[in-house]
Amino acid sequence: MIINHIYNRIPDIWKNLLLIITVLVIFSSCDPQRVYEKNIHVNSNGWQAVEKVLFEVPISDSILLHNFYINLRHNEDYQFSNLYLFIDTHFPGGSKSRDTIELILADNSGKWNGEGLGKIKEYQVLIRQAVIFPVTGIYNISITQGMREENLEGVEDIGIRIEQMSQK
Repeated sequence: MIINHIYNRIPDIWKNLLLIITVLVIFSSCDPQRVYEKNIHVNSNGWQAVEKVLFEVPISDSILLHNFYINLRHNEDYQFSNLYLFIDTHFPGGSKSRDTIELILADNSGKWNGEGLGKIKEYQVLIRQAVIFPVTGIYNISITQGMREENLEGVEDIGIRIEQMSQK
């Protein structure tokens, strides 16, 4: 009774907006290939060379093949055509590995390769294909910038996406 009374007092525009938001949330969460995805905002004053961006990735399947992506957003203050990253992975059980990755962000003429209009460009770059995680558990992945700048300006967000490979 009280809920109906409150609901009837809400203007129709808010009811419609709530319905649209609910539908968007439902459809945006329907990504059956995604195992993990998280993006983390980098310091507005610049990404310090010693600053690690940390991810705790739960892996529950040690048989399926996965694709591993780096997500990146940068603004017009970014001064380079590429970005070097150090990716450290700490496996459940204690072993670890380090990869050095170069992301090519612009072509030879200086045109950004990323998506987006305006001042922000976004990238989702496949860095490893057909990865098998050897054991189940929590994988701790950290990313640090590997440029020769103590304070790298213009990077907005860095993230990772791990998805199951499509079965063909």
